[in-house]
Amino acid sequence: MKPNAGSGDKGDTSLYGAGRVDKDNIRVECYGDVDELNSIVGSARAELENKFQDVDSILFEVQNKLFALGADLASPAVSKVRITNEDVKFVESRIDEMEKELAPLNKFILPGGSRAAALLHVSRTVCRRIERRIISLSKVETVGNFTIQFANRLSDLFFTLARVVNKRLDVKEVEWR
Repeated sequence: MKPNAGSGDKGDTSLYGAGRVDKDNIRVECYGDVDELNSIVGSARAELENKFQDVDSILFEVQNKLFALGADLASPAVSKVRITNEDVKFVESRIDEMEKELAPLNKFILPGGSRAAALLHVSRTVCRRIERRIISLSKVETVGNFTIQFANRLSDLFFTLARVVNKRLDVKEVEWR
């Protein structure tokens, strides 16, 4: 899609089905943060260089779901929601699947390790910001029923995937002291 040249030069943008709003509108902030997260996930995938097909497949699916989340957030009309309970279940089942190969945590770990895992930790923190912004948005406008829950569980998935990637690359987790 080719952007409309100059259409946002005065600090406003279009919301689907709602006309124009300021670019610092909380709804615009929400879907902008989702776009940022999607780019970071893409960077993590590029860093993995197809080393772990199962992780890459999960991240690919997450990227598609992030587009759906962004579309939900870009429209104040919640009559057509794209993020559903099925998306939450997808995330939860992938967490359960990946956790099988991890030892339980008894202490906090520092974000980092391999470059791909570090990018997944960045994804986790950006996802937490998205969750906070969606909560703020939900106090003034209606959001989809599963939007907050999806963001919450998705950040947990990024944490789990970061741990899995480090384990598979034999990168030791560093405990917080």
